[in-house]
Amino acid sequence: MDSSNSSFILWLNRWLIIFSVAIALSPPSVLGNCFTSIFNFGDSLCDTGNLFHDCHSNKPPNSCFPPYGDTFFRRPTGRFSDGRLIIDFIAQSLGLPLLQPYLGLSVGKQRIRFEEFEKGLNFAVAGATALDASYLREKVIVEVPTNYSLSVQLEWFRDAYSSVCASTSTTRCKKILKSSLFVVGEIGGNDYNYPFFDQHSFEEIKSLVPLVVKAIGSTISELIQLGAQTLMVPGNLPIGCNPTYLKIYSTSLQNSKNGCLDWLNQFSEYHNVQVQEELNRIRARHPDVKIIYADYHNSAMRFFNHPENFGLTNTLQACLVDRHEAFNKDRKYGLIAKTKTECDDPSKYVSWDGIHLTEAAYRLIAHALLQGPYTYPQFTTSCIISHNLTTNLLQLL
Repeated sequence: MDSSNSSFILWLNRWLIIFSVAIALSPPSVLGNCFTSIFNFGDSLCDTGNLFHDCHSNKPPNSCFPPYGDTFFRRPTGRFSDGRLIIDFIAQSLGLPLLQPYLGLSVGKQRIRFEEFEKGLNFAVAGATALDASYLREKVIVEVPTNYSLSVQLEWFRDAYSSVCASTSTTRCKKILKSSLFVVGEIGGNDYNYPFFDQHSFEEIKSLVPLVVKAIGSTISELIQLGAQTLMVPGNLPIGCNPTYLKIYSTSLQNSKNGCLDWLNQFSEYHNVQVQEELNRIRARHPDVKIIYADYHNSAMRFFNHPENFGLTNTLQACLVDRHEAFNKDRKYGLIAKTKTECDDPSKYVSWDGIHLTEAAYRLIAHALLQGPYTYPQFTTSCIISHNLTTNLLQLL
């Protein structure tokens, strides 16, 4: 061995010792995120293809058609964006595969296989609500286009978990849950979207918030009872900056600085405060479980207030617009019409189709969550990065 190689190995050994000590002294929040899989619940903000199974129905969702998916996947995948969603960026940052949609695996099959379950599953469906669809139809008198509420998604998870545990040891199943990240949301937005779009009274819609938060809290508690150890719970986005809301409530007073509707953003914040209070109550009952609040609202307000800092030029108009009118009253899944014109550069836009965001906007939110300070307690992928870096260095010896 020549002297240069010896010097390099000596330097590398010293560096690894220092590196190992640094990792050992790192706070628990850094070391606690070595996840092996993700289980996700929610609506169109995190649906990676569950509603895609409706593409051959009489009324297929818009996500079945181009230009949905064009930016990253080069084809429609069922995601309601031009590319990746927040959950996709989180998965990639953890070194995990993009989430498999549950309905894509379970339809036509008797049960989910262990190999599929251990990779994680996505139960989120576009149009889904936190409250049962039947309640919203009967009590709030709104049209809810899907029946895939949070309770239905939780039942899917239970079925998948029971199916897997029937073919393997319970210990092995519990190990999967303990090492997985559970993301509950975003969910609840559609519970408000449907009545807001029909212009129900503000007080009526506000009265739904405690019920929505209770449904979210109940789901979290049940997942903990099943064995979940780490959960991320996102709040709602600032709906007052949403192009569809701006179109419907165009007579409302807009913020002179960012063009958003402050009263609607305050409603989103009211929901988010209630969610955080519910999370605190659950933390008190389960101090050994890590529950992370993800602040979608304030992470997004950064680029609504200062788009120039993020390379954005259009924050309040949709990239994808109807050729005949900007808003179509047929609001199935909260979308605009299928005949659309795409903007020249989606990466400069926040809104993709008037309801959902572009990959560029989702990337910015995901980065804010992963790098801070928009999660509480702090969420970080340093453990994964450190583990991979150490492994790669050791392979050089």
